Amino acid sequence: MIREVQPGEGALVAEVLHELRPHRGVDEIPELIDAQRAEGYRVVGSFVDDVVVAAAGFRLSTNLALGRAIYIDDLVTLPRARGAGHAGALLEWVATEALRLGCSHVHLDSATHRHPAHRLYLDARYDITAFHFVRSV
Repeated sequence: MIREVQPGEGALVAEVLHELRPHRGVDEIPELIDAQRAEGYRVVGSFVDDVVVAAAGFRLSTNLALGRAIYIDDLVTLPRARGAGHAGALLEWVATEALRLGCSHVHLDSATHRHPAHRLYLDARYDITAFHFVRSV
């Protein structure tokens, strides 16, 4: 089952998001989720029984390049649940939400070493359209 994680439920996705963001403590993730909500961040989880095994965090934005679009900040599946279709189902859920919100695109970044994720995105009809550069200051 996929459903949106509501304010105050960040602990439900903390373990999953920690898998992708290990530099953050599991205990600080719920607070960070709520802080990002002020900027429009939303999270959906793929539940098995009452446990979130995969999650997608995203936000709505408008820019000159893509117009109204959803950007996926976080997409991750726990290792024990990989290969069962959770991430693909989350991508479809987000695409459906993008259509509902009148978006023209869904976009995301993926680290260069995440080859299994790249295969998933290509299979889900995402195109590689750019390089992403970051400068620490």
